[in-house]
Amino acid sequence: MNTGELYLKTAFACMACDGEIANEELELVKHFATSSTLFEGLEIEKQLNEYVAEINVQGLSFLAGYINSIVNAQLTEQQELDLAKIAIKMIEADKKIEYSEISFFKRIRSKLRVSDDKLLEIFKDETLFDKFPEVKPEDFLLPDIIVDDDLNWNVTFENIELL
Repeated sequence: MNTGELYLKTAFACMACDGEIANEELELVKHFATSSTLFEGLEIEKQLNEYVAEINVQGLSFLAGYINSIVNAQLTEQQELDLAKIAIKMIEADKKIEYSEISFFKRIRSKLRVSDDKLLEIFKDETLFDKFPEVKPEDFLLPDIIVDDDLNWNVTFENIELL
């Protein structure tokens, strides 16, 4: 999997980790596609449809496979920061932040080598949390109350669809 594919899968996994895909999340993917080179060379709509089919069949196994793909990617520090930025922007795109999304980000973060200080810098530089005064960037970096490696929050994926 190349970096662009990993970025797109990151966006999708963060969209779907709460059990639904909001229009705002899809709009953000379209924005990334038209305003950056993050997904350059990818057939985004086709790939997203494949991800939808996969997650509807595999459920949490799809998300676990995505997490493992981070481990297998040989990312530079900048690529790790870009991946984290994509994840955070996708999580906040639907204008609500749920525990399952924070927990999922913490699982992503656990596979990155970049320091918490660098992550906090991008969170603050992007002012990503201005819309959510009750949620602080540090909340995404603190240890999770779920400590096992299994993804086990109460979310189903059988009916994920692109709107």
